[in-house]
Amino acid sequence: MIELISTQPAWFWLCLGGLLLIGELLGTGGYLLWSGIAAVAVGIIAWAMPFLGWEWQGILFAVFTVVSAVLWRKWLSHRKESKADDVNQISHQLIGIKARLLTDTEEGFSRVRLADGSWRIYSEIPLKADTEVEVIAVDGITLKVKPYSDDSSHAPSGQ
Repeated sequence: MIELISTQPAWFWLCLGGLLLIGELLGTGGYLLWSGIAAVAVGIIAWAMPFLGWEWQGILFAVFTVVSAVLWRKWLSHRKESKADDVNQISHQLIGIKARLLTDTEEGFSRVRLADGSWRIYSEIPLKADTEVEVIAVDGITLKVKPYSDDSSHAPSGQ
């Protein structure tokens, strides 16, 4: 077996990479992905440069694994991340959404239609039906709103 691996190192690395990627598919959460990709890369290099010794192949594998994992972590840190408090609270994604009131507010409460549902809202000031409002906060299943005013429509006309 050792003789076969030493005579065909490209196949060894490609098979190792394939096994690591299959292991990743079984649900390791990303731990084997970068090692599998590094092994496949070393397999391609070993195929293109058969004179490369196993020592250098092992070093390349280690370097590729570390570099790819570091680059992935750096890319993840630059992605727009949601707030940790809102991870399982989809309703917090409604902040900033604009909607129209279905009814006049009574004691501060009314309803708006968002997507295929109706949401209870609370406004500190009395509002009439069909007033456009903006969601400013979420309190349980109640959306706190304020009247929406488009600042660009109130720009001075240059008189």
